[in-house]
Amino acid sequence: MTETLEATGLAIDDATADRLFRTARTVTTFADTEVTDEQLAAVYDLVKWGPTMMNTSPLRMLVVRDPEARRRLVERVPEGNQERVAKAPVTVVLAYDTDFHERLDVLVPHMPGARDMFAGDAGARAEDARTSAQIQAGYFIVGLRAAGLAAGPMHGNYGEIDAEFLGDTAWKSFLVINVSVAEGADTTRPRAPRLSFEDAARIV
Repeated sequence: MTETLEATGLAIDDATADRLFRTARTVTTFADTEVTDEQLAAVYDLVKWGPTMMNTSPLRMLVVRDPEARRRLVERVPEGNQERVAKAPVTVVLAYDTDFHERLDVLVPHMPGARDMFAGDAGARAEDARTSAQIQAGYFIVGLRAAGLAAGPMHGNYGEIDAEFLGDTAWKSFLVINVSVAEGADTTRPRAPRLSFEDAARIV
């Protein structure tokens, strides 16, 4: 029986809540279905509206689709993840742009001089960029689910990935995500438990 919005405390219906969270699964096996650049662009065009610090929007994406580029990426993820990257329809490497301040004239036109606030401290700028981009990574995963796709986030050997793919940029990679239509045993096995609100929250 579908719960009412009042009963769940949510402002979305159960089908949407299921698609985004309850029944969505991390993908490790893949359907033989193409994931297009247009689909990825639609996801980005949705999730870019999520909040970041001062609208800095530092998330950047390296879309790895070409077979030769995929081979090079496979060599730069831990061994246990290599087969998954090799077989995924497409893999997106998420990165944060340590030179995000160069775009602030576009992103915060109402704050003249915003670029200069960040220009002099590269260390603080990198920390700020990483924090906001990690938040955006969560938006991106949920956005993939909203598009009927599934995400398989995993670690990479980030120094190697940066040297191989991003050396001519100020981007720093921090997450590797295989993208597919969910299919296979990993999507039907029993879900692992989650903590309750009472276990995860302290109210003061």
